[in-house]
Amino acid sequence: MSPDTGVNKVNRNSAIGRAKRFFDDDLFFNLMADWVALDTGSQRDDRKPEMLAYLEKKIAPYIESMGFHSRIVENPIEPCAPFLIGRRIEDESLPSILIYGHGDTVPLMESEWEKGLDPLKLTKEGSKWYGRGTADNKGQHVINLAALDCVIKEKGTLGFNVIILIESGEEAGSPGLHQICKQEKEWLKADVLIASDGPRIDPEVVTIFGGSRAVFNFDLTVNLRKGGHHSGNWGGLLANPAIILSHAIASMVNSKGKILIEALRPETIPPSVEKSIDKLTITGEGGPEIDPEWGEPGLSSAGKVYGWNTLEVLALKCGDPAQPAHAIPPEAWVRCHIRFIADSNPDTFIPAIRKHLDDHGFSVVGIEPVPNNYGLATRMDPDNPWVEFTTSSFEATLGKKVAFLPNLGGTLPNDAFSHVLAMPTIWVPHSYAGCSQHAPNEHFLEEIGREGLQLMTGLFWDIGEDKTDFVKGECNVHGCLL
Repeated sequence: MSPDTGVNKVNRNSAIGRAKRFFDDDLFFNLMADWVALDTGSQRDDRKPEMLAYLEKKIAPYIESMGFHSRIVENPIEPCAPFLIGRRIEDESLPSILIYGHGDTVPLMESEWEKGLDPLKLTKEGSKWYGRGTADNKGQHVINLAALDCVIKEKGTLGFNVIILIESGEEAGSPGLHQICKQEKEWLKADVLIASDGPRIDPEVVTIFGGSRAVFNFDLTVNLRKGGHHSGNWGGLLANPAIILSHAIASMVNSKGKILIEALRPETIPPSVEKSIDKLTITGEGGPEIDPEWGEPGLSSAGKVYGWNTLEVLALKCGDPAQPAHAIPPEAWVRCHIRFIADSNPDTFIPAIRKHLDDHGFSVVGIEPVPNNYGLATRMDPDNPWVEFTTSSFEATLGKKVAFLPNLGGTLPNDAFSHVLAMPTIWVPHSYAGCSQHAPNEHFLEEIGREGLQLMTGLFWDIGEDKTDFVKGECNVHGCLL
């Protein structure tokens, strides 16, 4: 069902104009700068004070100024990663949306940033705003919360209820998120998740995605003996673990990135998903140059990222890379992972790899899953009415065509919402692939942010004006996710 953007069109346009002014007058920049200035790197043992400060001193006052009630919820798994839940309930009979974001970031890496850039100081250089968390994820949830504020200021009400969930452990694997969704299920109950993370398909292309691939990490090891042995005296007599391991990897994935273990490959791409993917073009603008011959043969670039599984080598070690010795090393190690789509069952991966290695003469290669693998892959049906509604709203706001991805190529803890809370999920990324998230020089692209604030303001306006039944409760997880 498309939103009726003709209803109160003047006021809708006024709300979007308010969003433009909030951005153009540097009020948005100042708000983001304040939130970026707090170091919320999540991969430390002593991080709880900063996480609480972000939730209690940044998020809570801002949303409470919009009429939300908020509370901090302790994490049952990771004490250093608390949650904030905020609620604005205008009327229990109205539709409810859940907004999610994460306040934690990866470490600052301050010594590696370009000269003149400080990860805790938001800095404009042309159209790029540099700072840790600008793209992942502070800048993205700032947009969504500021858009709510623009609608409230324009008409004094939303016309729907909002629940906000901000976590502080996403960069560490979202420990406790699934448990909190179970524990707080009644408080988090909503008709749809509307959240923002990840990149657009292209900086110029307004993008919606409905789920995400998931990731499964595992280690392969070859441990043959204690200590290294002189390669002149023992070379040709002692098996080399690096050579064995490299051949084992080559038996699993070929030199062009095609997965060779049948059980790790999807059987097919569903027709509705394939139709949606076929409309997409990936240019790689803003990122590294694409290698067109890499990956599953016969698939488009979009099909490889959004419709298929990949097997990657992340790190490998044998001997001492810093000081190679003329000795046959005793052991070798490699970390790999599989990015997989919703049709794949991660419980089958280790048995399938073990059988493959044994069948190919690599019984000496050990395999272990990495602790804290989490989450299931999720995917939205392109025919879901929330997809049509959001797409129509965005096209009315900017007059641009919108790209829909059934799932993101990367990984988000989306199954906490789609499976635990049983709601359809709409993700609207306000970043792009070249933003340097998880790296030095992370940045926010000004034009995407300005568009994003307008898009979300228009969408929230339309949800509040919509009178159709589907907006409140028609969809459930079975009908919305493949």
